[in-house]
Amino acid sequence: MINLKSILENFQNDIDQAKTLDDFNRIKGKYIGRKGKLNELFKEITQLSPDEKKEWGKKINQLKELIESQLQEKLNELTHTLKPSKTVDISLPGKKPWVGSFHPIQITLHQILSIFQSLGFRIESGPEIESEYYNFEALNFPPDHPARDAQDSFFLDQEYLLRTHTSPAQIRIMKKLQAPFKVVVPGKCFRRDAMDASHSPMFHQVEGLVVAESVSMGDLKGTIEVFARRFFGNDRQLRFRPSFFPFTEPSAEVDISCGLCQGKGCRSCGQTGWLEIMGAGMVHPKVFEAAGYNPNQVRGFAFGMGIDRAALLKFGIPDMRWLFENDMTFIEQFHAIQ
Repeated sequence: MINLKSILENFQNDIDQAKTLDDFNRIKGKYIGRKGKLNELFKEITQLSPDEKKEWGKKINQLKELIESQLQEKLNELTHTLKPSKTVDISLPGKKPWVGSFHPIQITLHQILSIFQSLGFRIESGPEIESEYYNFEALNFPPDHPARDAQDSFFLDQEYLLRTHTSPAQIRIMKKLQAPFKVVVPGKCFRRDAMDASHSPMFHQVEGLVVAESVSMGDLKGTIEVFARRFFGNDRQLRFRPSFFPFTEPSAEVDISCGLCQGKGCRSCGQTGWLEIMGAGMVHPKVFEAAGYNPNQVRGFAFGMGIDRAALLKFGIPDMRWLFENDMTFIEQFHAIQ
Protein backbone atom coordinates (compact mmCIF):
# COMPACT_ATOMS: atom_id res chain seq x y z
CA MET A 1 0.00 0.00 0.00
CA ILE A 2 1.36 3.44 -0.96
CA ASN A 3 1.82 5.63 2.11
CA LEU A 4 1.81 9.22 0.85
CA LYS A 5 1.43 10.65 4.36
CA SER A 6 4.70 9.06 5.46
CA ILE A 7 6.53 10.48 2.43
CA LEU A 8 5.17 13.99 3.13
CA GLU A 9 6.14 13.80 6.80
CA ASN A 10 9.66 12.65 5.94
CA PHE A 11 9.97 15.46 3.37
CA GLN A 12 8.81 18.12 5.83
CA ASN A 13 11.26 16.86 8.43
CA ASP A 14 14.11 16.93 5.91
CA ILE A 15 13.29 20.38 4.56
CA ASP A 16 13.06 21.82 8.07
CA GLN A 17 16.61 20.62 8.69
CA ALA A 18 18.02 22.23 5.52
CA LYS A 19 20.46 25.02 6.40
CA THR A 20 22.39 25.51 3.15
CA LEU A 21 21.76 25.48 -0.57
CA ASP A 22 23.62 22.18 -0.77
CA ASP A 23 21.13 20.69 1.73
CA PHE A 24 18.27 22.10 -0.31
CA ASN A 25 19.54 20.64 -3.60
CA ARG A 26 20.10 17.23 -2.01
CA ILE A 27 16.52 17.13 -0.62
CA LYS A 28 15.05 18.35 -3.91
CA GLY A 29 16.80 15.53 -5.76
CA LYS A 30 15.73 12.99 -3.14
CA TYR A 31 12.01 13.69 -3.60
CA ILE A 32 11.35 15.17 -7.08
CA GLY A 33 14.58 14.40 -8.90
CA ARG A 34 14.84 11.99 -11.84
CA LYS A 35 15.47 9.14 -9.38
CA GLY A 36 13.45 10.68 -6.53
CA LYS A 37 10.71 9.14 -4.43
CA LEU A 38 7.83 10.63 -6.40
CA ASN A 39 9.13 9.21 -9.68
CA GLU A 40 9.39 5.82 -7.94
CA LEU A 41 5.73 6.13 -6.93
CA PHE A 42 4.70 6.82 -10.52
CA LYS A 43 6.53 3.63 -11.56
CA GLU A 44 4.74 1.58 -8.86
CA ILE A 45 1.21 2.56 -9.93
CA THR A 46 1.78 1.18 -13.41
CA GLN A 47 0.88 -2.25 -11.95
CA LEU A 48 -2.54 -1.04 -10.71
CA SER A 49 -5.88 -1.26 -12.48
CA PRO A 50 -6.93 1.68 -14.64
CA ASP A 51 -9.32 3.05 -12.00
CA GLU A 52 -6.75 2.70 -9.18
CA LYS A 53 -4.05 4.17 -11.41
CA LYS A 54 -6.22 7.26 -12.04
CA GLU A 55 -6.99 7.70 -8.34
CA TRP A 56 -3.42 7.28 -7.09
CA GLY A 57 -1.96 9.34 -9.96
CA LYS A 58 -4.11 12.28 -8.89
CA LYS A 59 -2.99 11.94 -5.25
CA ILE A 60 0.69 11.70 -6.21
CA ASN A 61 0.41 14.83 -8.40
CA GLN A 62 -1.19 16.70 -5.50
CA LEU A 63 1.69 15.61 -3.25
CA LYS A 64 4.19 16.72 -5.88
CA GLU A 65 2.60 20.19 -6.09
CA LEU A 66 2.70 20.51 -2.30
CA ILE A 67 6.38 19.46 -2.14
CA GLU A 68 7.32 21.85 -4.97
CA SER A 69 5.52 24.71 -3.21
CA GLN A 70 7.38 24.06 0.06
CA LEU A 71 10.67 23.72 -1.82
CA GLN A 72 10.16 27.17 -3.38
CA GLU A 73 9.41 28.70 0.00
CA LYS A 74 12.55 27.14 1.44
CA LEU A 75 14.65 28.35 -1.50
CA ASN A 76 13.38 31.92 -0.99
CA GLU A 77 14.20 31.68 2.71
CA LEU A 78 17.72 30.37 2.13
CA THR A 79 18.46 32.90 -0.64
CA HIS A 80 17.50 35.77 1.61
CA THR A 81 19.33 34.39 4.65
CA LEU A 82 22.53 33.55 2.79
CA LYS A 83 22.63 36.80 0.76
CA PRO A 84 26.14 38.33 1.06
CA SER A 85 26.44 41.26 3.43
CA LYS A 86 26.86 44.71 1.90
CA THR A 87 29.12 45.76 4.76
CA VAL A 88 32.56 46.86 3.56
CA ASP A 89 35.55 45.88 5.62
CA ILE A 90 37.57 49.11 5.52
CA SER A 91 40.57 47.36 7.04
CA LEU A 92 41.14 45.41 3.82
CA PRO A 93 43.43 46.93 1.15
CA GLY A 94 41.46 48.66 -1.58
CA LYS A 95 41.22 47.47 -5.17
CA LYS A 96 42.26 50.19 -7.58
CA PRO A 97 40.14 49.98 -10.74
CA TRP A 98 41.96 49.90 -14.09
CA VAL A 99 41.50 53.17 -15.92
CA GLY A 100 42.34 53.59 -19.59
CA SER A 101 44.23 56.50 -21.10
CA PHE A 102 44.10 58.51 -24.28
CA HIS A 103 46.50 57.59 -27.07
CA PRO A 104 49.34 60.13 -27.54
CA ILE A 105 48.07 60.88 -31.06
CA GLN A 106 44.61 61.64 -29.65
CA ILE A 107 46.11 63.81 -26.91
CA THR A 108 48.20 65.70 -29.48
CA LEU A 109 45.24 66.20 -31.82
CA HIS A 110 43.03 67.45 -28.97
CA GLN A 111 45.65 70.00 -27.91
CA ILE A 112 46.24 71.19 -31.49
CA LEU A 113 42.53 71.65 -32.20
CA SER A 114 41.94 73.38 -28.85
CA ILE A 115 44.62 75.96 -29.65
CA PHE A 116 43.24 76.72 -33.11
CA GLN A 117 39.65 76.84 -31.84
CA SER A 118 40.76 79.47 -29.32
CA LEU A 119 42.07 81.46 -32.30
CA GLY A 120 38.65 81.37 -33.99
CA PHE A 121 39.13 78.38 -36.30
CA ARG A 122 36.27 75.95 -36.90
CA ILE A 123 36.81 72.20 -37.36
CA GLU A 124 35.88 70.64 -40.70
CA SER A 125 36.46 67.22 -42.27
CA GLY A 126 37.03 65.64 -45.67
CA PRO A 127 36.74 62.14 -47.18
CA GLU A 128 39.64 59.69 -46.88
CA ILE A 129 38.87 58.28 -50.35
CA GLU A 130 39.47 61.10 -52.82
CA SER A 131 39.30 61.60 -56.54
CA GLU A 132 42.52 62.31 -58.39
CA TYR A 133 41.07 65.71 -59.28
CA TYR A 134 40.68 66.89 -55.69
CA ASN A 135 43.87 65.22 -54.45
CA PHE A 136 46.12 66.55 -57.25
CA GLU A 137 44.75 68.55 -60.16
CA ALA A 138 42.62 71.05 -58.20
CA LEU A 139 45.68 71.68 -56.01
CA ASN A 140 47.80 72.64 -59.03
CA PHE A 141 49.34 69.17 -59.51
CA PRO A 142 48.84 68.55 -63.27
CA PRO A 143 49.23 64.91 -64.41
CA ASP A 144 52.87 65.34 -65.46
CA HIS A 145 53.91 67.44 -62.42
CA PRO A 146 57.12 66.09 -60.82
CA ALA A 147 55.78 66.85 -57.33
CA ARG A 148 53.44 63.87 -57.69
CA ASP A 149 56.46 61.55 -57.53
CA ALA A 150 56.95 62.48 -53.87
CA GLN A 151 53.51 61.11 -53.02
CA ASP A 152 53.47 57.41 -53.92
CA SER A 153 49.77 56.67 -53.57
CA PHE A 154 47.29 53.88 -52.92
CA PHE A 155 45.06 54.01 -56.01
CA LEU A 156 41.73 52.19 -55.84
CA ASP A 157 41.19 52.54 -59.59
CA GLN A 158 42.21 55.03 -62.27
CA GLU A 159 40.16 57.83 -60.69
CA TYR A 160 40.07 57.28 -56.91
CA LEU A 161 42.77 56.84 -54.30
CA LEU A 162 43.36 57.05 -50.56
CA ARG A 163 44.16 60.70 -50.00
CA THR A 164 47.85 61.47 -49.63
CA HIS A 165 47.32 64.68 -47.61
CA THR A 166 44.47 66.64 -46.01
CA SER A 167 44.89 69.49 -48.54
CA PRO A 168 42.03 68.28 -50.85
CA ALA A 169 39.71 69.52 -48.10
CA GLN A 170 40.75 73.07 -49.05
CA ILE A 171 38.87 72.83 -52.34
CA ARG A 172 35.81 71.15 -50.82
CA ILE A 173 35.57 73.70 -48.01
CA MET A 174 35.98 76.69 -50.31
CA LYS A 175 33.15 75.33 -52.46
CA LYS A 176 30.98 74.90 -49.35
CA LEU A 177 31.73 78.08 -47.37
CA GLN A 178 31.66 81.75 -48.20
CA ALA A 179 34.69 83.87 -47.31
CA PRO A 180 35.82 85.00 -44.81
CA PHE A 181 36.45 81.82 -42.81
CA LYS A 182 39.13 80.03 -40.79
CA VAL A 183 39.11 76.22 -40.62
CA VAL A 184 41.29 73.32 -39.52
CA VAL A 185 40.82 69.83 -40.97
CA PRO A 186 42.26 66.82 -39.10
CA GLY A 187 42.33 63.30 -40.55
CA LYS A 188 44.18 60.22 -41.73
CA CYS A 189 46.38 60.20 -44.83
CA PHE A 190 48.01 57.37 -46.78
CA ARG A 191 51.23 57.00 -48.77
CA ARG A 192 53.25 53.98 -49.86
CA ASP A 193 56.01 54.68 -47.35
CA ALA A 194 57.96 51.90 -45.66
CA MET A 195 57.38 51.75 -41.91
CA ASP A 196 60.40 53.07 -40.01
CA ALA A 197 61.27 55.35 -37.11
CA SER A 198 59.95 58.46 -38.89
CA HIS A 199 57.51 57.18 -41.54
CA SER A 200 54.27 55.21 -41.70
CA PRO A 201 52.01 54.25 -44.63
CA MET A 202 49.09 55.62 -42.59
CA PHE A 203 49.60 58.87 -40.71
CA HIS A 204 47.61 61.83 -39.38
CA GLN A 205 47.63 65.44 -40.52
CA VAL A 206 45.82 68.63 -39.65
CA GLU A 207 45.23 71.19 -42.40
CA GLY A 208 44.66 74.89 -41.77
CA LEU A 209 43.02 77.32 -44.19
CA VAL A 210 42.19 81.02 -43.85
CA VAL A 211 40.41 82.89 -46.65
CA ALA A 212 39.42 86.58 -46.56
CA GLU A 213 39.59 89.71 -48.66
CA SER A 214 42.92 90.76 -47.19
CA VAL A 215 45.35 88.41 -45.40
CA SER A 216 49.11 88.32 -45.71
CA MET A 217 52.20 86.23 -45.06
CA GLY A 218 52.51 88.23 -41.83
CA ASP A 219 49.11 86.90 -40.68
CA LEU A 220 50.28 83.36 -41.47
CA LYS A 221 53.52 83.84 -39.54
CA GLY A 222 51.74 85.34 -36.54
CA THR A 223 49.22 82.49 -36.42
CA ILE A 224 51.92 79.82 -36.57
CA GLU A 225 54.03 81.56 -33.93
CA VAL A 226 51.09 81.72 -31.49
CA PHE A 227 50.34 78.05 -32.07
CA ALA A 228 53.96 76.95 -31.69
CA ARG A 229 54.47 78.88 -28.44
CA ARG A 230 51.30 77.43 -26.90
CA PHE A 231 51.91 73.88 -28.08
CA PHE A 232 55.68 73.49 -27.65
CA GLY A 233 56.38 76.17 -25.03
CA ASN A 234 57.65 79.77 -24.97
CA ASP A 235 61.29 78.72 -24.82
CA ARG A 236 61.32 77.27 -28.35
CA GLN A 237 62.55 79.27 -31.31
CA LEU A 238 60.76 79.34 -34.68
CA ARG A 239 62.23 79.52 -38.19
CA PHE A 240 60.60 79.97 -41.63
CA ARG A 241 62.53 78.71 -44.67
CA PRO A 242 61.58 79.25 -48.34
CA SER A 243 60.17 76.09 -49.91
CA PHE A 244 57.92 74.86 -52.70
CA PHE A 245 54.38 73.45 -52.68
CA PRO A 246 52.25 73.46 -55.84
CA PHE A 247 49.20 74.78 -53.97
CA THR A 248 50.85 77.74 -52.18
CA GLU A 249 52.97 80.66 -53.42
CA PRO A 250 55.09 81.83 -51.70
CA SER A 251 55.70 78.71 -49.61
CA ALA A 252 57.67 78.02 -46.46
CA GLU A 253 58.88 75.19 -44.26
CA VAL A 254 58.42 75.91 -40.56
CA ASP A 255 61.06 74.65 -38.13
CA ILE A 256 61.25 74.72 -34.36
CA SER A 257 64.38 74.60 -32.23
CA CYS A 258 65.24 71.14 -30.93
CA GLY A 259 64.00 70.63 -27.38
CA LEU A 260 66.65 68.03 -26.56
CA CYS A 261 69.72 70.15 -27.30
CA GLN A 262 68.09 73.62 -27.09
CA GLY A 263 69.21 74.35 -30.63
CA LYS A 264 72.87 73.42 -30.14
CA GLY A 265 72.77 70.34 -32.36
CA CYS A 266 72.33 66.66 -31.52
CA ARG A 267 71.55 63.30 -33.18
CA SER A 268 67.82 63.92 -32.91
CA CYS A 269 67.95 67.07 -35.03
CA GLY A 270 70.80 65.92 -37.29
CA GLN A 271 73.21 68.36 -35.61
CA THR A 272 71.26 71.30 -37.07
CA GLY A 273 69.47 72.42 -33.90
CA TRP A 274 66.16 72.57 -35.81
CA LEU A 275 63.20 70.22 -36.40
CA GLU A 276 60.64 70.65 -39.18
CA ILE A 277 57.03 70.86 -37.94
CA MET A 278 54.92 71.96 -40.92
CA GLY A 279 54.65 73.40 -44.41
CA ALA A 280 52.76 76.63 -45.08
CA GLY A 281 52.20 79.41 -47.58
CA MET A 282 49.78 81.73 -49.33
CA VAL A 283 47.02 79.98 -51.30
CA HIS A 284 47.97 79.74 -54.99
CA PRO A 285 45.67 81.58 -57.46
CA LYS A 286 45.18 78.31 -59.37
CA VAL A 287 43.67 76.74 -56.22
CA PHE A 288 41.26 79.65 -55.83
CA GLU A 289 40.20 79.27 -59.47
CA ALA A 290 39.61 75.52 -59.04
CA ALA A 291 37.34 76.30 -56.07
CA GLY A 292 35.38 78.92 -58.03
CA TYR A 293 36.93 81.98 -56.33
CA ASN A 294 38.28 85.09 -58.03
CA PRO A 295 41.95 85.31 -56.91
CA ASN A 296 41.81 89.07 -57.48
CA GLN A 297 39.10 89.44 -54.82
CA VAL A 298 40.26 87.12 -52.04
CA ARG A 299 43.52 86.00 -50.48
CA GLY A 300 44.33 83.19 -48.12
CA PHE A 301 46.96 81.17 -46.37
CA ALA A 302 47.23 77.46 -45.62
CA PHE A 303 49.38 75.20 -43.49
CA GLY A 304 49.63 71.48 -42.84
CA MET A 305 51.38 69.51 -40.12
CA GLY A 306 51.80 65.87 -39.21
CA ILE A 307 50.06 65.03 -35.93
CA ASP A 308 52.18 61.90 -35.43
CA ARG A 309 55.43 63.85 -35.82
CA ALA A 310 54.10 66.57 -33.52
CA ALA A 311 53.46 63.87 -30.89
CA LEU A 312 57.05 62.64 -31.24
CA LEU A 313 58.39 66.17 -30.72
CA LYS A 314 55.94 67.01 -27.93
CA PHE A 315 56.62 63.93 -25.80
CA GLY A 316 60.18 63.06 -26.85
CA ILE A 317 59.22 59.75 -28.48
CA PRO A 318 62.17 58.50 -30.55
CA ASP A 319 60.36 56.07 -32.88
CA MET A 320 57.05 56.58 -34.73
CA ARG A 321 56.43 52.82 -34.72
CA TRP A 322 55.77 52.99 -30.99
CA LEU A 323 52.56 54.91 -31.76
CA PHE A 324 51.09 51.95 -33.65
CA GLU A 325 52.32 48.87 -31.76
CA ASN A 326 49.49 48.84 -29.15
CA ASP A 327 51.95 48.33 -26.32
CA MET A 328 49.93 49.07 -23.18
CA THR A 329 53.09 49.68 -21.13
CA PHE A 330 53.87 52.55 -23.50
CA ILE A 331 50.30 53.88 -23.77
CA GLU A 332 49.70 53.87 -20.00
CA GLN A 333 52.52 56.37 -19.54
CA PHE A 334 50.14 59.02 -20.93
CA HIS A 335 47.41 58.34 -18.38
CA ALA A 336 47.92 61.61 -16.52
CA ILE A 337 47.92 63.70 -19.72
CA GLN A 338 44.57 64.83 -21.10
